[in-house]
Amino acid sequence: MPMKKYELEKRKAEKLHNDLSAANAPARFGHAAGTVLDKKEQRKLDQAKGLVPFACKLNQDLIKQLHEACTAREISVNDLVAELIQAGLNK
Repeated sequence: MPMKKYELEKRKAEKLHNDLSAANAPARFGHAAGTVLDKKEQRKLDQAKGLVPFACKLNQDLIKQLHEACTAREISVNDLVAELIQAGLNK
């Protein structure tokens, strides 16, 4: 059964509306963040740098202090923890 002219025009208008809405929508959920490496690629890059995953459980207050120190010094948590462990081992 062929589509009536009204339905055809209605669908065209809906498609146009959706296209315009998508074009004007702000970047969300990391779309503007650029390309994100998948876990396998990130793991290969980390291995090339000699990095090894290291997990431990710490007190929530200590974690808060670490994050505050990272923010104040504008460095990553990984860099700060590595620096602190190295300083502790050198004593």
